[in-house]
Amino acid sequence: MRLLLIKHSVTLKTLIMDEFILVFRHQDGKKVASPEQMQIWMKQTMDWIGSIAAQNKFISGTGLPFDDARVVTKTATDKVVTNGPFGDIKETIGGFVMVRADSVEEAVEFAKGSPVLQGEGNSVEVRKIAKNDGVH
Repeated sequence: MRLLLIKHSVTLKTLIMDEFILVFRHQDGKKVASPEQMQIWMKQTMDWIGSIAAQNKFISGTGLPFDDARVVTKTATDKVVTNGPFGDIKETIGGFVMVRADSVEEAVEFAKGSPVLQGEGNSVEVRKIAKNDGVH
C-alpha cells in the first residue's frame, strides 16, 4: 500500500508541472541526410527522448515531414496557398517534443541534450504551453 501511495504522489506532481514545447529549427531544411546518418540520428533522438521519458516528463512529439506541406498567406485581396515550407526561407521547423518540467530552466536543459543541435545553425526553441486557466 505504501508503494502505491508513493507512486501516486509522483504522478500528482507531474500533473501540476508546467508543460513546454521544444521546437526543432533546422538552418537548412533542404539538406537531406544519408540513410546511415538518419539511422544514427534517430537512435540518438530515441535515446534522448527515452532519458526524458524515464523521468516521467515526456508528453509527446513528432517530426514534421515536408510531404504535402502547405503555406497559407493573406494578400490584400485573397488567401494564397503554396506548396511549402519552401521559397526564400532557409530555416524550417523539423518537429517538436512536448515535455513536463518544474521550470523553464529544466526544459532548457532537456533542449540542450537534443541531437538536433548537432546540425550547424540548428536550434531548439523552448516555449511554455499556455494553460486553459483564463490567464494565459
